[in-house]
Amino acid sequence: MRNSHWLPCLGWLVLLMPIPLLSINTTRTTSVLQSSTDRQHNDFIRFINATDLVMADYKLSIEYLCSEPSTVRVEVIVSTDVKTGITIYKKRWKCEKHLHILRIRTLWVRFPSIMLYRADYLIQRSIVINNVILRAWIVNTDFEAHKNRNTAVYEQATTRTYKLLKTLSPFERPYKDHQECLQWDKEKIQAIKDKQIHRCLLENDVVELLSFPFASSGLNFGITRKLKKFNNPEMEVASKQLVNNPRFTVSIWIYLLHRCKWPFCGIFHHINEKQMYATPLLFLTQDGNIHFQMMMASGKHVAGRSHFKLSLRQWCRVDLTLQDRRMTLSVSYGEKLQAREDAFYSYREDVHLNNSAGYFVLGGSNHVRAFEGFIGPVKLYRLLALTGQEISNPLVTDHNFHKHVEQYNRKCKYLTTHTMEYFQSFGLLKKMQQMYRSNSYYLELVTKYGPVDYDKEKCAAHPWGKRTEKKYKAFFDLVHTMALQPISDFAHSPNLRSALIKVGEKLFQKTVEILVRPNSTQQIDRLTIPLMEASCCGYYRAAYFLAVIFETGLGVEIQPLQGLLYSLVAAQGNDRLALMHLGYKHDQGIDGYRLDYDMSYSYYLNIAQQTINDRHVFDGEQAFVESVRLMDDSALQSQTQENDDIFLWLRYQANHGDAFAQQKLARMLYWGQHGITRDVKAAMEWYSRSAEETGDPLSLYEYGLFLFKGRGVEKNTKLGLKLIHEAASKGSHEALNGLGWYYEIFEKDFVKAVEYWEKAMQMGNLDASHNLGVMYAAGLYPGKPVKNETEAFQYYYKAGSGGHFESVIRCSFYWSTGNFESIPHNPRMAVHWAKFVAEHNGFLGYIMRKAMHAYLQKSWNEALLYYLVTAETGIETSQTNVAYLCEEHPELASNSVDYAWRYYNLSAFQLTTHPFVLIKMGDYYYYGHKNHKRDITQSIEMYTSAALLNYSQAFYNLASLIEEGVHIPERFLDLLNLSTGNNFNNFPVLLELYERCILVDMQEGLVPCSIALLHVHLKTIWINICSAALLYTAGSVLLSTLIVFAVKHYWDSMAVSTTRQNEHSPTMSSSSQNIQSDERIPEETSLPSTASEYPEPNEASFLPFSFEVTQTGIHCQLQINHAAMYHVDIRM
Repeated sequence: MRNSHWLPCLGWLVLLMPIPLLSINTTRTTSVLQSSTDRQHNDFIRFINATDLVMADYKLSIEYLCSEPSTVRVEVIVSTDVKTGITIYKKRWKCEKHLHILRIRTLWVRFPSIMLYRADYLIQRSIVINNVILRAWIVNTDFEAHKNRNTAVYEQATTRTYKLLKTLSPFERPYKDHQECLQWDKEKIQAIKDKQIHRCLLENDVVELLSFPFASSGLNFGITRKLKKFNNPEMEVASKQLVNNPRFTVSIWIYLLHRCKWPFCGIFHHINEKQMYATPLLFLTQDGNIHFQMMMASGKHVAGRSHFKLSLRQWCRVDLTLQDRRMTLSVSYGEKLQAREDAFYSYREDVHLNNSAGYFVLGGSNHVRAFEGFIGPVKLYRLLALTGQEISNPLVTDHNFHKHVEQYNRKCKYLTTHTMEYFQSFGLLKKMQQMYRSNSYYLELVTKYGPVDYDKEKCAAHPWGKRTEKKYKAFFDLVHTMALQPISDFAHSPNLRSALIKVGEKLFQKTVEILVRPNSTQQIDRLTIPLMEASCCGYYRAAYFLAVIFETGLGVEIQPLQGLLYSLVAAQGNDRLALMHLGYKHDQGIDGYRLDYDMSYSYYLNIAQQTINDRHVFDGEQAFVESVRLMDDSALQSQTQENDDIFLWLRYQANHGDAFAQQKLARMLYWGQHGITRDVKAAMEWYSRSAEETGDPLSLYEYGLFLFKGRGVEKNTKLGLKLIHEAASKGSHEALNGLGWYYEIFEKDFVKAVEYWEKAMQMGNLDASHNLGVMYAAGLYPGKPVKNETEAFQYYYKAGSGGHFESVIRCSFYWSTGNFESIPHNPRMAVHWAKFVAEHNGFLGYIMRKAMHAYLQKSWNEALLYYLVTAETGIETSQTNVAYLCEEHPELASNSVDYAWRYYNLSAFQLTTHPFVLIKMGDYYYYGHKNHKRDITQSIEMYTSAALLNYSQAFYNLASLIEEGVHIPERFLDLLNLSTGNNFNNFPVLLELYERCILVDMQEGLVPCSIALLHVHLKTIWINICSAALLYTAGSVLLSTLIVFAVKHYWDSMAVSTTRQNEHSPTMSSSSQNIQSDERIPEETSLPSTASEYPEPNEASFLPFSFEVTQTGIHCQLQINHAAMYHVDIRM
């Protein structure tokens, strides 16, 4: 907190100072008796000709009499909807020479034009006036001299008078004659405006900051909301006028699971345009109190703390209201807002709030961690101060999540309480304390003689009843088994809570073992119970599996509410897959989730930041994320294992000094690529050999960096720095960047660091570009000491566009907040960039690796399960693979047909979709699917999208539709740069489509598209020559020639492949390829694949094509591969 102080709470009601009676524009009032209690006055003052209506030339005559030296004052006070006590006219004069004489003085009162006239080309707006007070008074000169001049106001007068004046509404006022000639354009614009019907822009000051439940994980992540200015000019003016005297209301529903573990945990706060805390701020303290803070108009911050504490595991609504320096903080519990507690605070200064500047945060941010729990509906009243029942922010929503989460936590509390008691009854707590006892002498004394309550460890009795034991038999059997295990099994469990998570993990593993068995979908209904029990124990991966099962209907009836519950529970527990799942659903707005880019970004940012941290952690189940589609045979063949031929051949080449093989092997082992299990120690050995034997600059740098940081190898900074210098001398831009990092961090020589980074950036190094951005953002760039976020963004954007993870996250932050000059607020772009990093998470890659290995081992159920849980995170390749699996093996699930449609459809709308998926969806729309009617237009759109990706079959399908007589809308032909016309007989369009079909993929499109092209030419001959005999002869000759050519080409290619396989061993290129540093995505390099076994020509084999002569012509069927089938009918 900056400039903050704590204010103690007194009793149950906090009233720390009296409340001001008037607003900022008026001064404090004082009793009039201060100047008139000791003598009599005969002073007199009145208005003679004061009219009732405000007018332009307001002539005012005042009659007055002074009995002693005095000052006569006249003022006009105006009040509007947003401000009171605005002085628009002042006049004063001395009354000293003509005492006891009745005098008259005439004044001309000038009113502002915005009060008198309608808006025009010079008067931009006309304001609404509530009341106008004309007042005059006489004050004693001695009293005025004794007191400060500002205190000599209306209330201290010896005599006074006033009059209320009326004003016209803005639309009743006349236009002002400005007595000047307008330019013709301005006059024309004004004439157009005069003819317009004036309308009030319908706008509300109530902002629904959150209407869908949000899982707050307790980390530095939350929902960012940026408010725009009002479209309604009156409301925008009101907002600006209230900047230094604001009135607002914030209403937040929260569900607190645990006490704050940090000094403060964020609930709601405002970050201004200077990246500092602003008004308002609500934090949770470690004790459960609410810390509130406001920023004053002077720039000072004033903070306080509530006397009440928030209850755990109970929905409560926190309301914060501010009006006229008076703040009200209240908390109410439950749907009916029972047990309300209030606190009040009055500020001595004016509070400052500009709600359209900066951004608001729900939960955590870069500045503070969030609390652990859930956030419900949140509303902000920007211009209104409401309290209690006046605030309309009910907890009840369509999904009733609040009831489900309360029921879930009640069940979990019941289970976990009994389990902890049971563990204690076996003395597990005492054993753990002994295991983790420090070697410190004093801690040993505390452990030995300190007060420890072991009353619950006297006997190993079951703390639960028989009914409960029967209901949760499998769970309690596992608890009993684990309680009897040696204490060494809990080596990584420092307390009972960790032991409980271990129980959940064991239970989850046992359940998954059943789930992956053949025909396991029939048992899923009963397996949801142990998964729920595992999630209650704190193993949140089980909760995410439950969410997937209920949302997709895997073996159970689809239950969206249960899916939502377990998704949020798992995300609150910081499960990586659940975070990606919620980020994806909110990004797409599907399956009942609200389309909300800010919520999506919050979840994606969490997993993206963890992805960067996970890359430096060698423990855990991680693997490199690889996009392998099951229909892509070449990609599947590139996957290997430690005992496969490809890996063995690569190791053979590496052992014989091949630099490329050594680098590739080291990279595969370090990152766990191409199906290889991650082995950092083995990777370091190959990095070391490559650096020592070949002297390759990249190998020298990478091994030197690992030595310097002690990552995967014993730390040796001296040798590491030497290798980095040697690599830099050989022209390695990675090494140049590393030297820049060294001089920045260890030598604090920013000039030299920037010099190295500039050189490396010119050579294309992304890390260097990112580091230069950091220097600009921190104001450390030599010669430019001022922080420059705009310049930093340019460097971040350059590095992020190349795939640098940290730069991607920083760019997404700029777009999310929109709080920096020249960087627009673009939450959708922020989501896409954060998603890019999140989709490279190692734990996600490990699940995808398990799915692929299961598929290769023909364990279809296991492959479906793991692909399904990753497909629900929004991974396009997993979505495609689920659909493909369900098509190939419809027996895996009762709703396989629905799965195929759902996941092909989801994949089709991804940015990285494969054209094969678009063709599939085009076929679905063409033929119709279950509850989806046939839709030719959608089919054409899908085929066109695939054609834009240069997919041969897409051109073929579009041409086939034209031949069938389907009209292709012009917008699709324009996208393909095809001439429009009558598509029913548009032979030029057909010829162009078939020719492109051949050109974009000669291997797959040559034969089928050539036959189709021949069909078009034959049809043209038939129409032009009208000779059936000639057409039949020409067609037979040409077709026969084509078929002979195709057969010969097919067998020649097979013979060549077989010869190469038998006569030559696979060779490997030793050309140097760049290996990315550990801060970036490792670059994919294709591995050599073994040749497939093909039958000899004299063996019985399947021909990839067939043809049949019918009465109407010739029917040809060609199958290029298992994913492409072509049919051609030549009618004679």
